Amino acid sequence: MEKTVYKRLESLDVLRGFDLFCLVVLEVVLYPLESAIDAPWFNSLMWGFSHVEWEGFSSWDLVMPLFMFMAGVSIPFALSRYKAMPDKTAVYRRIGKRVLLLWVFGMMCQGNLLALDLDKIYLYSNTLQSIAMGYLIAAMLFLHIRFAAQIGVAAGLLLLYWGLMQFVTVDGYGGGVYTPDGNLAEWVDRVVLGRFRDAATIVDGQTVFAGWYNYTWILSSLNFGVTVLTGLFAGQILKNEYTRKYKLQLLFGIGVAMVAAGWLWGLQMPVIKKLWTSSMVLVSSGYCFLLMGIFYYWIDCKGHNKHLNWLKIYGMNSIVAYMLTMVINFRCIGESLFFGLQQYMGNYYQVLIAVCNVLVIYVILWLLYKRNIFLKV
Repeated sequence: MEKTVYKRLESLDVLRGFDLFCLVVLEVVLYPLESAIDAPWFNSLMWGFSHVEWEGFSSWDLVMPLFMFMAGVSIPFALSRYKAMPDKTAVYRRIGKRVLLLWVFGMMCQGNLLALDLDKIYLYSNTLQSIAMGYLIAAMLFLHIRFAAQIGVAAGLLLLYWGLMQFVTVDGYGGGVYTPDGNLAEWVDRVVLGRFRDAATIVDGQTVFAGWYNYTWILSSLNFGVTVLTGLFAGQILKNEYTRKYKLQLLFGIGVAMVAAGWLWGLQMPVIKKLWTSSMVLVSSGYCFLLMGIFYYWIDCKGHNKHLNWLKIYGMNSIVAYMLTMVINFRCIGESLFFGLQQYMGNYYQVLIAVCNVLVIYVILWLLYKRNIFLKV
């Protein structure tokens, strides 16, 4: 049988870069372009680049789960050498540092930490924090229990989340209700986070929750852990000395099975990304397995990576790309250079400014890449 010798998993860098490209380039450019074109045919195409309002799943809903999934894929490659160490203080410190930094970065991006105003600080509201929580769960399980037990824990977390959502009722919330304002996860976030929940405000000394904000985080953390664990399982398959053919069979077979199981479960427990339901985890992780299989086949097996360095530039500094996009506004550069064109370009001027913004970020990432500077947490 053909044995594979591990080297850097280029498909992971490229897939991560593809995900970040969607997040920091397409999202930034497509929405002003949609406004500028303002045509029914283009608006219909934007469904694939928009989040589903509540139940269901679009291609754009995969961006966040894929980011989390790839955090799990990297765990076996980064932490395997620590498993046999009796003293794990060093790896605990490494994990704790990463979780803390991701949490603070998440508050900078979406928690209004940079406002320096206690009334505007939100504790748990960002993709980076969901990665931090999922990574903490997955990394600790990877270090301390066997692969089969990890699968059992993942299944248990999915069922635990389902059981709580399905059978627990508190103050009129829960009991199998999956509406935006009647599910148990909504109640948990309101009680635990209170005024520190995203979009919450204080009116006459009372906490008022925004009716339009329906993302949940505390109870959903159980399934954040499962999403990262599914990436961990894919990473262990890829790191194992299986043949490439068998790795592909596993990635595609597991992917198809998870997607089918997720949509089947969705007949009882709806596929809802904002709640991170167990059915949604299976659906999204199944698609992630399939994407990982496609990229692994094309890049690592077939070697078709000649024109993909531009994606690696995003993928190998993914946190930097995300932070630059979310925290720093480079639009002022384009506005300073091209403000005279606004009178001639109409709505397309905002497209130009958006393109300038993403180009500045790309140049920064390119300079880091050329100098082999990869900032990790």
